Amino acid sequence: MAIGLRPHKHSAKKTASRLRRQIRVRKKINGTADRPRLVVTKSSKHLFVQVIDDVAGKTLASASTMEADLRGAEANKTDKAKTVGGLIADRAKAAGIDSVVFDRAGNKYHGRIAALADAAREGGLGF
Repeated sequence: MAIGLRPHKHSAKKTASRLRRQIRVRKKINGTADRPRLVVTKSSKHLFVQVIDDVAGKTLASASTMEADLRGAEANKTDKAKTVGGLIADRAKAAGIDSVVFDRAGNKYHGRIAALADAAREGGLGF
């Protein structure tokens, strides 16, 4: 599997560092049917989470802060991340998934990423 992530010539140093971390982690992490990959994509305002089976190339479950009930919520971004973690745990359980491989996509395990992971663990997903 080829990973098409490269820092470009004019990428900011922070973005280039995140891409390097992402490449380094993705060399070792691969989602299977037994243990799919839980990948987190973070923007400045929103958080997107998918459970992906890399062998079949399919998304098994997804959740994000862009959903209608979370967009209107008056909460800070960390609280929304906790809610998304609970949602993805429920949806993964409904799809028959008990354990996943956590792919933080080069983001540091801190703040919203850690809140999401903790909420998913509390929801019953095993990492």
